Amino acid sequence: MKQALLVFIGGGLGSFLRFLISKTFNPYFQHFFLGTFMVNILGCLIIGILLGFSTKGNFLSQNQLLLLSTGFCGGFTTFSTFAFEKHSLLRAGELFSFSLYTISSIVVGILAISVGLWISKML
Repeated sequence: MKQALLVFIGGGLGSFLRFLISKTFNPYFQHFFLGTFMVNILGCLIIGILLGFSTKGNFLSQNQLLLLSTGFCGGFTTFSTFAFEKHSLLRAGELFSFSLYTISSIVVGILAISVGLWISKML
């Protein structure tokens, strides 16, 4: 039960922060959801750091990892929103924006995880 509560709390905090960032940054570009993009990339970086530290040694307990990676990052990142926004761009006929947003999210997300793992090795 304690672990479920940790995931619940982390998820709530992550979702709330995602809401604030998306609400703040999404209005800046008509066909590129900057807030969602930032959240997904930052979430990839954070989970890369967390998982890097957890494999490095006993830096994080199992409960801390549940709170931060499963809970916070799970609530913070927005793959379902990401997919819905892709669908919206396709329905609007915005093939260039769809392609740019999809490819850049995936490529930069993978790079952010790599950077997060690298950062965890350096610290």
